[in-house]
Amino acid sequence: MDYALLALCFFSFIAGFIDSIVGGGGLVQVPAFFILYPQLAVPYIIGTNRLASAVGTSVAAWNYARTVRIPWKTVLFAGAMAAIFAYLGALVQSHLPTYILKPTIFFLIVLIAIYTFKNKTFGHEENIQLPHHKIPLYAALIGGIMGFYNGCIGPGTGSLLVFGFVSVIGYSFLRASAISKIVNVTADVFSLIFFFMNKYIIFHIALPMMACNVAGSFIGSKMAVLRGNVFVRQVFLVVLFGILLRFGWDIFKSFQ
Repeated sequence: MDYALLALCFFSFIAGFIDSIVGGGGLVQVPAFFILYPQLAVPYIIGTNRLASAVGTSVAAWNYARTVRIPWKTVLFAGAMAAIFAYLGALVQSHLPTYILKPTIFFLIVLIAIYTFKNKTFGHEENIQLPHHKIPLYAALIGGIMGFYNGCIGPGTGSLLVFGFVSVIGYSFLRASAISKIVNVTADVFSLIFFFMNKYIIFHIALPMMACNVAGSFIGSKMAVLRGNVFVRQVFLVVLFGILLRFGWDIFKSFQ
């Protein structure tokens, strides 16, 4: 019996559950993959993981789309810019030292966590004050910034997308999470083309992971819809704490 695969499937379920609510599932699934399969080269881990998580995210997006009104123009603008700037972010990442980037991001996420925690009603209700015709432009800005972050740094992109849609545009946490899932699926589909073409997906690992990630995503997105914005906000704060731990550990290791 492959106990490593069983353990990875468990973490895939947890990752799917978390990611379907506010993003951040990669903070669970990717490190677990690296620990349980240290013999695999990085492209195989990333490609296999991406297939499993992309299908799980698609299920969550479908669940949201059935019950939450999706502003598709916002999704289109944000998704297009996220895809473009993710590529640019990857190019920049190869030229900038992480000892500058990661402490900066760490500080920004601390501010986001404090702001969300102190504002108890933040994201509970929609509070859109932008002119309707400007919302797609702001969505494109959010998508571009978060796409650049995804290409340059990576962890927690979905959670930061949710924060951007709530804080800048004024969507509720639930609607912001629904939008971010669809934007994430769009980016994942384009990146999967590369992994498929280069045969970086190990299907006997990816398929069981996918099944567990889908199950977690289905349950998580159902809970988010049923329990509403307060629940999503609580999970969002937990995920931010996880992101801070991840960055804090990376920064600590860089000084050793």
